[in-house]
Amino acid sequence: MALAESGALVAGAAAQRGAVAAFNIITLEHAEAVIAGAEAAGAPVILQISENAVKYRQGQVLPLARAAAELARAAAVPVALHLDHVKSDALLRQAADAGFSSVMYDAAHLPYAENLAATRSAADWAHAHGLWIEAELGEVGGKDGAAPLDAHAPGARTRPEEAAAFVAESGVDALAVAIGSSHAMTSRTAVLDHELLGRLRDAVGVPLVLHGSSGVPDTELSAAVTGGIAKVNIGTALNIAMTAAIREVLTAQPDAVDSRKYLKAGRQAMADTVTGLVKLVGTTA
Repeated sequence: MALAESGALVAGAAAQRGAVAAFNIITLEHAEAVIAGAEAAGAPVILQISENAVKYRQGQVLPLARAAAELARAAAVPVALHLDHVKSDALLRQAADAGFSSVMYDAAHLPYAENLAATRSAADWAHAHGLWIEAELGEVGGKDGAAPLDAHAPGARTRPEEAAAFVAESGVDALAVAIGSSHAMTSRTAVLDHELLGRLRDAVGVPLVLHGSSGVPDTELSAAVTGGIAKVNIGTALNIAMTAAIREVLTAQPDAVDSRKYLKAGRQAMADTVTGLVKLVGTTA
């Protein structure tokens, strides 16, 4: 199967009043698990490689991207590749040649005017190279080890009127909104502002994206999709599943040295997690 396009998957999910699940991958096992989990659920999926993952892979995006693309082509469900949370313009400019159909350009840490200018430039470049582009307005906390933003802190929530103007002036294809979730949460305790989500949905004419979804309980996540979220980003949930499974194997077998044994368990745990979350938020392939 040919690589799917992120924009088409998001649009298709939104048309069915669902969302496409997008999982951040770090290793080959992550990519294999995400695809296996999506196949078990019979739903399309997006594989995301973040700028931080590229840094972990010693600054090289192509090895993991090429491997993910080959797995995607062999998948029984549509799979797209997305370059996530890009702040580096140099990395952005590698996206089109690395198999990505979309990119999330992250300038949300900048003041509004600077965010808009940087995102406008990134969107112009992305569209000229056939890429669908997502941006963020309002800061979803917890990135790069930072503490989550207080619910009442400046920038902790996306303002509908500002979001509408930002989308119109930047030209982005999707917008990640801050409605109460946070990156890197290890407990599923986030409470979302569904009233705000409704106002954002009505004000913004592009698909809305929820970041930090690992910390959102099932009922909140389902309500967010019903309320207008069309792309759900998940990363930490995979790492929790993988680490727990590996820890269990090594605790039971402290003398184990063959990494295949514990990585296989970690991969299966991630696949099971993917299946559950895709069924919760997704639509059929």
